[in-house]
Parts: sequence; C-alpha cells; structure tokens
Amino acid sequence: MSDRKPPVLARGDTLLIATHNAGKMQEFAALLADAGITVVSAASHDLPEPEETADTFAGNAEIKARAAAEATGLPALADDSGFCVGALEGRPGVYSARWGGPTRDFDAAMARVHTEMGETSNRTAWFEADLCLAWPDGTVRHFTGRCDGTVCWPPRGAHGHGYDPIFVPDGESRSFAEMTGPEKNAISHRGRALAAFRAACLGD
Repeated sequence: MSDRKPPVLARGDTLLIATHNAGKMQEFAALLADAGITVVSAASHDLPEPEETADTFAGNAEIKARAAAEATGLPALADDSGFCVGALEGRPGVYSARWGGPTRDFDAAMARVHTEMGETSNRTAWFEADLCLAWPDGTVRHFTGRCDGTVCWPPRGAHGHGYDPIFVPDGESRSFAEMTGPEKNAISHRGRALAAFRAACLGD
C-alpha cells in the first residue's frame, strides 16, 4: 500500500466544477468563495455532459469528475445528488433529474412525487450528495453529505432549485426554497459534503 499523501488544492489553483447546472454552480461558487481558488464550470470549457450510467450517486459523480479532469488537465469536482422519498423507497434518488423529463422540468418532477406518494402519512425524505474530486493523474476521492426532512405540499418558496420547494429539513418550518442561500448551504447535503472536501483537500 502506498503511503503517498493524496494531493491537495493550494491557494491560486483552478478547480473545475463538472456541472452544467447553473443553480449548483452558484452554490459551489458561494461555498468556495473564501477558499482562495479559482472556480470554473464545465460549461465554460464547452465540455459535453457524459452519460450517467451508474446506479449510485458515487458512481455518477466519478464518471463526471474523471471525464472533466481528463478533458481539461485540471482537478475536477463533480457532484451527484438527489431527492429521496421514504414512501417511494428512496425514489427518485439517482434519477431525480430524469423525473423532470428531457427539459428537466422540476415543476413536473415535484408533481410526480406528490402524485406517486398519494395519501400516505409517511412524509420522510432526504437529500443525498456525493462529491468526487478527480485529478488528471487518475487519483479520485469521495465525500458524502445528507440532509433529512419531510415532503411538503404544495411547493413553497422561490429560492434554490430542483426539489427545494417541497423539502423541509428537520428542525425547520421553512422549505429549502424559502431559505436564503447561506441558510440552506449551512445545513444542506451539498454543504455538508463540501465541508468534508474542504477539510481534506484544501491546503493553506
């Protein structure tokens, strides 16, 4: 077993965020604003979106991170995350974006969640995220985060993105979409995964 320490990012380095999702990119930029690194998106490099063929968040995050690192020669951070509903046995999960159809219409996706839940009294839900950091040399590291809560209906709030308007995190009366960005990021699945990433991978 090698005792070589995994590489870290230093101030002044460039990190590519392997996403074309503007909402996610805004969250990453805000969460890394004080890190002293330059954050750029996959869209800014005109990278194609690789097909997400894995059946886990970790698998899909790694597909995206490796593809971006290999294409650009930059360290790349990819996120795969989803909305999981207890009454639906964890669905939509890794298929969260696909529930919105080809145009990723999350109004339609949220309506589908509501319809499939029916009249169940089980309102438990959670957001889950896996972050994968891939280096051009093939090194990869994973970091996970989860935020538990309940499904609300009808949708509430105008902030955030995706399923945020129908998710109320534990300990809160507001949906993610009713919170400010900093409030959500402090407790979100992505915020928690990114905190682990920062602790492990950001140098002085």
